[in-house]
Amino acid sequence: MIKKTVTKVKENNEHDARKNLMEELFNDFHRSRRQVYGINFVRGIFFGVGSVIGGTIVVALVLWLLSLLVDLPGGIGDFVQFVVDIVQNRN
Repeated sequence: MIKKTVTKVKENNEHDARKNLMEELFNDFHRSRRQVYGINFVRGIFFGVGSVIGGTIVVALVLWLLSLLVDLPGGIGDFVQFVVDIVQNRN
């Protein structure tokens, strides 16, 4: 039991030391909260734009692959054509 307690205290001390070091590095890099907010705002804008562009590319690839499957026999091609028509008519 004492060994577990000593190990736990040692792990907590290491964790606290790492936490303090990270906070110190963060405070050295960023001088003000305004700078942090500005960086995070710009980062969020780029993340949003990248997500929209990536989603558009994925949807375009899926529609392109579906359009290749239109000629499949057995009713699958008709269903795929129906889905492609619905998506194209919404735009």
